[in-house]
Parts: sequence; C-alpha cells; structure tokens
Amino acid sequence: MKWTDSREVAIALAAAHPDEDPARMRFTDLRALVLALPGFADDPARCGEKILEAIQMAWIDETD
Repeated sequence: MKWTDSREVAIALAAAHPDEDPARMRFTDLRALVLALPGFADDPARCGEKILEAIQMAWIDETD
C-alpha cells in the first residue's frame, strides 16, 4: 500500500483498529498507525495533510 491508496489503507486501519474513532484522531496519530500497517510501503516524507484527510474520510466511511 502507498499513501495514495486511501481506501485500501482505510480498510486495513478499520480491521486493525476496530475500537478507534477516526473522526477524533489527530493526524500525527493517524500517520503513525498507517506507517505501522503490515503491507504499507511508502516514503513517510510523501505524506501530507491532504493525504491524511483523505485516509481519515475513507476510514470514517468504512465505520459507518
């Protein structure tokens, strides 16, 4: 997975952290969770606020 795979990342986050509320998560915490996902292989420096927002929104959609 890469930063741009927001839907795939969100699905993995929802499976790995079912008790987390993505709507209340800080971007710094979200970034750390994404980097810790098995199968995630992208440059940490390529991540920005826009990417994290897209992942967060996709994760919220997954939990609804």
